[in-house]
Amino acid sequence: MPERTEGGRLVLVGAPLGNPADASARFRAELAAADVVAAEDTRRLARLARDLDVAITGRVVSYFEGNEERRTPELVAAMAGGATVAVVTDGGMPSVSDPGYRLVRGALEAGVPVSAAPGPSAVTTALAVSGLPCDRFCFEGFLPRSGGARRSRLRALAGEERTLVFFEAPHRIAGALTDLAEAFGADRPAALCRELTKTYEEVLRRPLGELAEWAAAGSARGEITLVVAGAPAGPAVRPDDAALREAVAALEAAGASRRDAIAAVAVEYGLRRRDVYGVVHAPGPLTPDR
Repeated sequence: MPERTEGGRLVLVGAPLGNPADASARFRAELAAADVVAAEDTRRLARLARDLDVAITGRVVSYFEGNEERRTPELVAAMAGGATVAVVTDGGMPSVSDPGYRLVRGALEAGVPVSAAPGPSAVTTALAVSGLPCDRFCFEGFLPRSGGARRSRLRALAGEERTLVFFEAPHRIAGALTDLAEAFGADRPAALCRELTKTYEEVLRRPLGELAEWAAAGSARGEITLVVAGAPAGPAVRPDDAALREAVAALEAAGASRRDAIAAVAVEYGLRRRDVYGVVHAPGPLTPDR
């Protein structure tokens, strides 16, 4: 059982993605030793503790997206007073597209030690089983919910040569895959990983276009991690004029001046500013930056 420190500490505890057998001995020990366990879902934590035969003697509090901001100061104060606080989410490592980041920042600012009990990660698990290159990758988390913002983000990522990993909700996966196929090309290899480590685990290794058709049929359920091959090495992807104008307009809508928006888009796509200006004001051919 871990020793408690006099000044308190924060421990990020990696929880099983679905199969309780993946829980480590340290996972069990940290939950049993903590003075406070901050759980994304207290009911799910209770079920997991029963499955693992772990007796949680500390105080259990909910800590999720809706109350993170309000509850963080309370937990930081508890740690400053000498308490050990363990954070556990529904699966995987806290703070990685899950609650925890605010508490880490709060603890560090208060001088409270922060450590982790490493555990399963949907990001690296999906990457490992995808069959796609794993030597270099980038994690993009959840894509924007609105279609326009999502398409803009994907256009910016279309030329990324590293393997990409995304999280997505079942009710948004069809739209996301359709936009991915349009931005990256329907033939771009990908792997849709569903319900990893659980009873109905499924990994579909297909081109984006085929995955979009599969999702459109309403087949997607459960927690989804999507792995997409990087762009082939070569010239940067050149957007058409309409997409270029849309990118400038999106930056202006976010508060940028037209001049700054044009400059940012030119840098993003490797174009000369005067050519982007010409497309925005009087559409014409684009010349790559030399």
